[in-house]
Formats: sequence, structure tokens, C-alpha cells
Amino acid sequence: MNLQTLSLHQAISLTSLNPNNSTQLGFKLPSQMAAHRCFKVSSAMSQQHTWTQTWKTDVLHLIDETEESLFRTGKFGRFGGVFVPETLITCLNMLLSEFSFCLNDPHFQGELATALRDYVGRETALYFAQRLTDHYKNSRGEGPDIYLKREDLNHGGAHKINNAIAQAMLAKRMGRRSVVAATGAGQHGVATAAACAKLDMECTIVMGDVDVARQSHNVRLMKLLGAKVKSIKGSFKDATSEAIREWVGDLERKYYLAGTAVGPHPCPAMVREFQSIIGKETRKQAMEKWGGKPDVLVACVGSGSNALGLFHEFVRDEDVRLIGVEAAGTGIDGGTHSATLAKGEIGVYHGAMTYLLQDDEGQIIGPHSVGVGLEYPGVSPELSFLRDIGRAEIHTVTDEEALEAYALLCRLEGICPALEAAHALAHLGKLCSSLPSGTKVVVNCSGRGDKDIETVFKHQQRKSGGELTTFL
Repeated sequence: MNLQTLSLHQAISLTSLNPNNSTQLGFKLPSQMAAHRCFKVSSAMSQQHTWTQTWKTDVLHLIDETEESLFRTGKFGRFGGVFVPETLITCLNMLLSEFSFCLNDPHFQGELATALRDYVGRETALYFAQRLTDHYKNSRGEGPDIYLKREDLNHGGAHKINNAIAQAMLAKRMGRRSVVAATGAGQHGVATAAACAKLDMECTIVMGDVDVARQSHNVRLMKLLGAKVKSIKGSFKDATSEAIREWVGDLERKYYLAGTAVGPHPCPAMVREFQSIIGKETRKQAMEKWGGKPDVLVACVGSGSNALGLFHEFVRDEDVRLIGVEAAGTGIDGGTHSATLAKGEIGVYHGAMTYLLQDDEGQIIGPHSVGVGLEYPGVSPELSFLRDIGRAEIHTVTDEEALEAYALLCRLEGICPALEAAHALAHLGKLCSSLPSGTKVVVNCSGRGDKDIETVFKHQQRKSGGELTTFL
């Protein structure tokens, strides 16, 4: 690991981290071992004065151990942590304290539940995609049942508002008056701008000039919502660095509203927690619809917020497969891509240890995806942990496959997905033939695709030699 990848300035560890814990889970567990080895856990039932025994697989033991120590260590196994300048330590500790309090504060939770219901529009539908299901059936009429978790129906058109409204409320509770955030595809920017408008807070959205050009629709919307949009040279990774610099420059007044499950602790835990409503609703809705759990969960993976939002509720249900789909771009071998978990190496970036796209000298490699929101050279430390212990499966989908999946859902279901979500939908073409008939598959439709229509039309125009009439 080269120190070039260490955050923004001089990197240090949080003083409260226990060095004895920093590597205690730092190993890979072969998946074939995880399937067989178990730990025995005994618990006392005080009233009956008897003992019961339960059995945990290695995977569950590691997951539970990580959750129990998360707020103390800030780590998911060997991933995560706090690698930031000294000036940020006190601020992050304050944020952690406030976040921990709010998790158990009935008043905050009540206000958040009301906002999610009345402002965001939750709960979102768990939609049975009948025609998409039929499309993937074999010649004998057999195949899985495909459901879409409709996060595209949220206010703002994406899952991002779940976290944005919660963190904006937290920021106001902490006395901050100004919010700064970075965005790539613009969905987090729109969500943050909307939340700040509702709560009467100043809002600055930092965006790379590359993304400003590609996502002009969302840029205009952010401005209409009252946000200042600051364009800087580069893409989302550069915008994130600039947003953090703005925050560091005025810690007493500004709040950095992270939209991705990356960065120093407690940012990844916060984003995951506020997005976990997706999985909680999915469990409840699945029980109502077919009386059980989903068999397979599928979500696209950029930095990890929508995937963890769906996965977290089911992490301990080992009979539920968790499938993350990364962007293979123009080709995972030799091409440009954003497949961090599939092809990355471990390093430290933007304040946390995780998998990164980096060269042999530790320099960050620029990511690429037709789904702008997937273009980030790092990934959630929690997803890195789940991948390493064999709990999450990671697959990849190319630009071309995602564009085709976008068009397919439009044509079959009348639903226009974000190109990011289209990566998860595209994986169904490889997945469905391997599943028993009747398997319940839930795909997280993390956002709507209005923002991507121009990109899709240009692709179809190139493909058809200039005739847009061939689209769909």
C-alpha cells in the first residue's frame, strides 16, 4: 500500500482505536470452510436456570463480532477505520456520539419516520415484474419470480433521499447551518438539496465538470431546489475530495453529508443504517406477498449505499444470497471499468481502508461506467468485508449489457431504471438460468432513469447508424 492513497493530507488513526483490534479479523476465510465450520454459543435463561445452545457458522461469528465492535473500532474486519488529519478527529467523534444517541432517541426516530412516510413517500413498492419474469423463463416455462424494490418511486427519484433527509436532520440537531455534499450522477445532490430546502439549510453540491456535462438535468434541478452547484475539474472522486476540503475549512458551521458508504468512521455505518429501511421493508413485504424471505437479492455496486441498504437486513440469513453487480465498463480485462471488488487491491482512500482501483505504485486508476453513479475507485469497507468472508457474491456487467437491460425493462414493464440499477437488472440474464423455478429474486431498482435518457438515445443512435427510431 502506497501512502499516496492516504486521504487528503497527513493520515493518522483515531486515537481511540485499539491497536489490538485493528487486525484481529484481518484474514480471508475460504468459502468452503465457512460452509462447514461452526462456533458453539451458549446462553443462560435466568428464569429457568437452564442452558440452551445455538450454532454459528464462521461467517455469522465474524459478522456478529464485527457488529459488536463497530462503534468502538470503526472497522469491518480489516477494512474501514479512520485515516484522516488530526483536525477532523474531534469532529468525527462528535458526529459518532450524536449518531449513536439518535439511533436510540425516540423523538429523533419519530421525526425521521414521519419524514420518510410523508416527505419521502415510503414504503416503496415490492413490485412483481410479470413480463420480465416471463422473459427469463426457459422453454419449459420454468424460471425464478422477479420482484423489483421500487426505490425509483421515492421523492427525488432514488434511494439517496433515505439517507439525505436523516443526515440533514442530524446536522441541524448538531447546530450546523450549512451542508456540503459531493455527487456524481446527481441523485445524491438532488436528494441533499431537497432535504436542505425542507429544513431551511444552506446547501453546496460539489460536482466534477465531466458529470455536470453528463447530468445537466439534475444540475438544473439542484439549482431550482436552492443549492449552489460548484463545478470542479474531474469526476466524482475529485468532487468528493473537494467537498471534504470545504468541510474541513469550516468545521464549526458546515456539515459534510456523505451519500456513499465510504469514508472514515462513522460515515459508512451511518449511510448503511439510514439506507437499511430498504431491506427492512423488503422482509416485511416478502412475508406479506409469499410468506417467506427472498431467496436472492441483487443490487448494483458503486460505492455501496443501495446494495447495503437492501443487504443489511439479510446479512445473517445465510439462506439468502447477496449478489452485488459492479460495472465492467468497456471490459474488465484490458478495458476501463469500475469493478473495484472484482479487480481492486487493498489501500486507503478518503479516510478508510478498502479495496481500490490502483496501479502498482499505489496511484488511483480512474474508474469508468456508463452509469455515472458507479464511477468511484473505492468501495464500502463493509462490502469489502462481506466479499472477503464469502457472504456477498460479486459479479460484473458491461456498459453494453447495462444499456440493453435499461431498454428491456422500459419495453417489458414500462419502468425506466437508472443506468446504475440497470447493471443489477442486466445480471438477471446470467443468473436466472441457474435458479430453480419459483425462486424469489428481488432486484433493487435504486433510481429512475430520466437522467440517463440522452445517454441511452445516443448509444442507440450509434448502434443503429443514426436512426433513433430503432430505440426499444
